[in-house]
Amino acid sequence: MSNAHLPKDPIETPSPVSGEPLATGSQSLLNALLSRIGLRSPSLREMLEADLKGEAEADAAAFSTEEREMLRRLLRFGGLRVEDIMVPRADIIALEESDTLAELLRTFGEAGVSRIPLFSETLDDPRGMIHVKDLFRWLTREAADDSVNTRIAVAPADGDVSGDDTGAEPSHLDFGRVDLSRPITSAKIRRPVLYVPPSMPATNLLIRMQSTRIHMALVVDEYGGTDGLVTIEDLVEQIVGDIEDEHDVAEAAYIVTEPKIGLVASARTPIKQLEEHLGVKLLKPEEEEDIDTLGGLMFSLLGRVPVRGELVRHPSGLELEVLDADARRLKKVKIHQPRVAETPAADAAKA
Repeated sequence: MSNAHLPKDPIETPSPVSGEPLATGSQSLLNALLSRIGLRSPSLREMLEADLKGEAEADAAAFSTEEREMLRRLLRFGGLRVEDIMVPRADIIALEESDTLAELLRTFGEAGVSRIPLFSETLDDPRGMIHVKDLFRWLTREAADDSVNTRIAVAPADGDVSGDDTGAEPSHLDFGRVDLSRPITSAKIRRPVLYVPPSMPATNLLIRMQSTRIHMALVVDEYGGTDGLVTIEDLVEQIVGDIEDEHDVAEAAYIVTEPKIGLVASARTPIKQLEEHLGVKLLKPEEEEDIDTLGGLMFSLLGRVPVRGELVRHPSGLELEVLDADARRLKKVKIHQPRVAETPAADAAKA
């Protein structure tokens, strides 16, 4: 009997979650039937959210604590906009294009950043950015003494240490001959930046940065004014958490009472230490594995990094005011404790 008119077996493709084969034809039919009766199959996002909340029927320990936190951040990232992540205008470290190269070098050293935006007169007239790598290439080129018959040694590609080493003498650099009093523009090392609206989805900006290979964006409002700044590091840290390199100085945890301010704590203060100091329970049992510090608690309450001056309210009645922060991390927090309600016993004592 001919099988020319028999239906073909559905093509099996790997499931996006488990990697097991999934009959696409059967799955499509099931989805169609579910939609006909007003139901639908859960999306991958919904399944992940259910598992992270411990509502899935499968083993709740499918992810480690670190994996669960990264997945939570990834799901939150999909709902973030540029304005939720940007460094606010008041905190932008920038230079005027007429500033000297000495000032540029000094600012890189003090700020510990790799990119500095340039402007003309005000931040509302941006003129690009300077990358620290370009500055040091320029310095090296300017310091090379042409009167000495040497050339700057270049490391062999792909680890190849063989071959002719003629002319590979150590380079002769005289940084004293570099004129750092010249304006920044004279070095001709300016790079472009992206210009994006505050409402742009963070995922779209990340894709655009990857495609253009421009890793700094200025956030511009409807009138052309500069609202803030975002780098690719700011975006990635929303997913993986703080990225600290060898130049980042670790801030010590502390809880102190400052005479003019009140109770102040660093964002790195462990939650257990803060709970003992305040005599207040700050975490639910299911949160204790995922939240370790005051900064982590505030991020969890808001779903993003709070900005300087923002007030975050805790269900216990505490109010947490951000005294110092940047786009990537909290630094210093003022703790407002709720007023203790007077009890009948206290009223009787006063009488």
